[in-house]
Amino acid sequence: MMQALIDCAVIGGGPAGLTAALYLARFHLSVVLVDARDSRAALIPRTRNVPGFPGGIRGPTLLRRMARQAEDYDARIVAAEATALTRRRDVFHLTTSAGPIAARSVLIATGVHNHRPDISERDHAAALRRGLLRYCPICDGYEVTDSDVGVIGTGAHGMREALFLRGFTAEVTLIAPDAPHVLSREDRAVLDRAGVTVLDGPCGPLALEGDRIALDTAVGRRAFASIYPALGSTIRSDLARGLGADMSEDGCLVVDAHQRTSVAGLYAAGDVVKGLDQISHAMGEGGVAATTIRNDLAERQPLWRGAQRP
Repeated sequence: MMQALIDCAVIGGGPAGLTAALYLARFHLSVVLVDARDSRAALIPRTRNVPGFPGGIRGPTLLRRMARQAEDYDARIVAAEATALTRRRDVFHLTTSAGPIAARSVLIATGVHNHRPDISERDHAAALRRGLLRYCPICDGYEVTDSDVGVIGTGAHGMREALFLRGFTAEVTLIAPDAPHVLSREDRAVLDRAGVTVLDGPCGPLALEGDRIALDTAVGRRAFASIYPALGSTIRSDLARGLGADMSEDGCLVVDAHQRTSVAGLYAAGDVVKGLDQISHAMGEGGVAATTIRNDLAERQPLWRGAQRP
């Protein structure tokens, strides 16, 4: 694919990676973005949290527009999976399903993968499209205002999600994925004071029933206007792990205020870095990372354009 040494390889075609590719291309740097086409943003039926789109915008539409904008400035976007990353001296060597890439710097913007509840692939897609299944209460809690909402989860993570959603509706039910709940007496007291119903599992497979989404619980079948899985995520940080980059306990890449990892020349932005799981936040980190990459590369070799002054 790319045999010549490029300035930056961006891994990940979500909002963080696409923003960075746009910035880098407009800095007149050579950039290749490797897109495995698995950004969570592509699953969003319509986001209303991105400023500038009063009626909202579909996730796939936003990604297409961002990709086209980056390509307008000569960023190269390649549909491929990145499978290995090594570093020899000051050059990174990226192995992809479309061929090798050699780059002076690399930005990891691979995001995370949400753990899904038990539901068929067809019903999962339909439930997302219809707003019956939702993954981000920050993004779309407003849309479930005064609805009856189920949260599949337990422990601290499940409790936090249920309490957050309680700010949008009085009808929140926390359902354990397995039996029984992993909640302390203090946790249960907090949920009780908030008016959150707590049901033990195990919960059965999710199914669409008319305009509702339903599942079995330890006390019988329940149906809701929307269900939020709070089952955690897998952080896609393995490529950086192989280079020895510092990580948090949950596998997120640790970066400084300018998106640098602990490995020189390696940067990270978006959900692979611990953050808000928000499009606008990922875009901001992508812009910061790209500007840092540009400035760090300029320190190694001036990026003057055109003839030098005598």
